[in-house]
Amino acid sequence: MDQHETRSFDPLRRRMLTTAALGVAMAPLATLRNARAATAAPAVTPRRALATSFAPLKRIRAGLLDVEYAEAGPAKGPPVILLHGWPYDIHSYVEVAPLLANLGYRVIVPFLRGYGGTRFVSSDTLRNGQPTALAEDVVQFMDALRLRSAVIGGFDWGARSADIVAALWPQRVKALVSVSGYLIGSQAAGEVPLPPEAELQWWYQFYFATERGRAGYDRNRHDFARLIWKLASPKWAFDDATFDRSAASFVNDDHVDIVVHNYRWRLGLAHGEAKYDALESRLAQFPSIGVPSITMEGDANGAPHPQPDAYAKRFTGKYEHRLITGGIGHNLPQEDPHAFAQAIVDADRL
Repeated sequence: MDQHETRSFDPLRRRMLTTAALGVAMAPLATLRNARAATAAPAVTPRRALATSFAPLKRIRAGLLDVEYAEAGPAKGPPVILLHGWPYDIHSYVEVAPLLANLGYRVIVPFLRGYGGTRFVSSDTLRNGQPTALAEDVVQFMDALRLRSAVIGGFDWGARSADIVAALWPQRVKALVSVSGYLIGSQAAGEVPLPPEAELQWWYQFYFATERGRAGYDRNRHDFARLIWKLASPKWAFDDATFDRSAASFVNDDHVDIVVHNYRWRLGLAHGEAKYDALESRLAQFPSIGVPSITMEGDANGAPHPQPDAYAKRFTGKYEHRLITGGIGHNLPQEDPHAFAQAIVDADRL
């Protein structure tokens, strides 16, 4: 059995099968919990009902933003920050969060700028979607919560932000879980033409480059996002309630501005802010990531993504890659929450 094919060998999943198997599967994690706290964290409940919502959301002023976020688990537990992408939201982690919280982690899931209830403090702030701005939001969010470091996990835009924080502020990242691996890029890299089939996968990026595309996304953001979900996860049979729960987060006055600016910036069609120039210059050198890391990929990811052998050398610390099988697409945390939660636990132990 390939050790990276974790869907078929997943201790968190195995614990849900029978009560008898629970004690055996929890044994490797029991030592970890006992070392961290005098009181053992509760075990994942066998045959638990699927989580569909978070506890009442919280807010905090963090740098340029008033951030709305979900939190689960003990306040003094080891912190885990989970970052969503586009066009998704915090509900990508609605089942991951209780799995980790039951193991004693403090799980924190913020809405990114332009999503949900997260708002800019000032109406004069540029609605900037460039990667370093989003990554710095994470650092400022940690500062506001007085977190010196945390395990950080993400996918899509969230994985890019997590990668950037790990590369530029490694002291803030205890361990990293990144779906689709190393996603750090630059405007110069974005100017390089790709093979035609690869360019086709980025059709929406070119659409957003036009004013028609901006207007089309603004007018049809619900249907547009639903199309992206289907294309990016062709084997994921999500229902209307699951999609609508996340789509509500796109009804944000800054959402379209952030999305369009992000993709136009990648193509060099929109300017960023000078205050991020030094950070972008560092990222343009494709810095290595030295923190303990696990990268993941679903076997049915229909979104553009690099191949693992193309980025493995970028991870210079303790490192594993996992292929999650069974028709798992781009939104890996929501499509296989057990595999993602196990990766968080295992990265923390690397």
